[in-house]
Amino acid sequence: MSKRKRIIVIGGSAAGPKAAAKARRIDNDAEVIILQKEADLSMASCGYPYYVGGYFNDRNMLLCTPAGVVRSPMFYLNAKDIDARVNTEVTDIDRKKHTISFKNLASGETGSLNYDKLIIATGAVPRMPPVPGTDLEGITTLQSMKDADFLRKIRDEGKIKKAVVIGGGLIGIETCEALQLAGIEITVIELLPQLLTFLDMEMAKLVENHVRSKGANVITENGIAAFLGEEGKLTAVKLQNGIELPCKLAVLAIGVQPNVKLAKEAGLKIGELGGVDVNEFMQTSDPDIYAVGDCVETLNRITGKKVHAPYGDLANLQGRVAGENAASQNCVTFPGTIQTGICKVFDYAAGSTGLSETTAKRLEYPDIITVINASPDKPGFMEGKLLVTKLIADKKTGQVLGAQCIGPGNVSKQIAQWAMAIQGKLTVEDLVNADLPYAPPFSLAIDHFIATVHIMQNKMKGRMKGISCKEVRDKLLAGEKPFLIDTRGPEEFEEMRLGIGETLIPLGALRKRMKELPEDKNKEIICFCKISLRGYEAALALEGNGWEDVKVMEGGIMAWPYPREK
Repeated sequence: MSKRKRIIVIGGSAAGPKAAAKARRIDNDAEVIILQKEADLSMASCGYPYYVGGYFNDRNMLLCTPAGVVRSPMFYLNAKDIDARVNTEVTDIDRKKHTISFKNLASGETGSLNYDKLIIATGAVPRMPPVPGTDLEGITTLQSMKDADFLRKIRDEGKIKKAVVIGGGLIGIETCEALQLAGIEITVIELLPQLLTFLDMEMAKLVENHVRSKGANVITENGIAAFLGEEGKLTAVKLQNGIELPCKLAVLAIGVQPNVKLAKEAGLKIGELGGVDVNEFMQTSDPDIYAVGDCVETLNRITGKKVHAPYGDLANLQGRVAGENAASQNCVTFPGTIQTGICKVFDYAAGSTGLSETTAKRLEYPDIITVINASPDKPGFMEGKLLVTKLIADKKTGQVLGAQCIGPGNVSKQIAQWAMAIQGKLTVEDLVNADLPYAPPFSLAIDHFIATVHIMQNKMKGRMKGISCKEVRDKLLAGEKPFLIDTRGPEEFEEMRLGIGETLIPLGALRKRMKELPEDKNKEIICFCKISLRGYEAALALEGNGWEDVKVMEGGIMAWPYPREK
């Protein structure tokens, strides 16, 4: 009888169990072992903020299969014939002997196991600010089940009234919402000029405005100088500008870094970004060792450069690839990521895929074009909700490079469509007649996605001269005085307006009021309305009557992220 192949997986969060399960499905005879340092297995870590926020109350739901069975060591043994050991830390990898050493953190027992194939899924560790006081009681991250339990206990007890969230990224914003829902007064601190850096500035400002509208305080361009405390307990957070914010709870959410200690000590190649270097098979520099999840660097499919992309879905996909390859041969590949993500922001969502304009410019893409579209996700009579999308494309080829979408509408659907367009290397012209499902309960007859493409096509063909809200504001701050036309009706104008020197000329009256426009046909004119559909119609009318420099403010008032009069 031939010796059974032994596949050992280090790490039991997302990527590790997926790799183990796939290895078992491919090779029914292999001996598959998971060694997990924590007490729990296969935790839905992306669900931690929602458990803290009270969206569900049963902690076990973070550990369950879709059928509601807790993924315990007994579950893995009985259902999958996988030996899953919790509270077991791997302390060493001996590549020459093909062994790992481990320690049981509950009993203190130590031992070693040989392997034929090894899969490293050690995840990531939270970044900590290099400031005094990080060891005070009341400071936490939201990286583990232990952290989630701690914050959920605070929520349920209701004793803490003020908290500070340090970091305005995905976890920071989700934690802000979770604690705000618990009645805790929240201040979000972000060192950079904006929240959610996967968005461009004007989109991020709209999200910031929404966070503020929900009662949270947001401070940008300011960092932490120190955590202050008394008798070992947190009492305040001191900012770099000297301001002190009294609080008894601070959540650190300034990002994560790959946990590569074991891999590094074993002599495996580490990439420039600090993650384990792997090839398309998820194979490390040692052919018998694979690595997956948040501890690795992966390829950006658009730029061809390595990135660190700690996303739960990617971890599962990578685990699936590594598990199959470890159990058979290198027969499947992971092609990389376009870095698609989405974040719940109270009753908004914010998502992106591909390159932002900021990233494209930083990478010196030679010729990009962008457009912003604001429109509902479905008809008003079906209670349509607003979406604001920014599309980034290659100006010469029309290939879609990236998209961002925010708002209370169905953001996830939009981002999913853009992600597939990018992965398929589709162009604007490929998408203008996209055949998408339509019925009023689900979308407009011309879906927001297709409308965005139509606007981009008009802009690329010179049929519309678009200008972003940011560019309009920059002009005004620089002392320029374009002629601004708000093409809405008087009632709309009284209810909500920018107050930036605009003239109200409703679209229906525009042709009768041409004499009120600048006599100089070369004068810059900028038209807009609530979402700039009427602004576009007005621009066409003005161009048809001889004005040469007429622009449409993309997205209209709904995309304006700056202070306004009403």
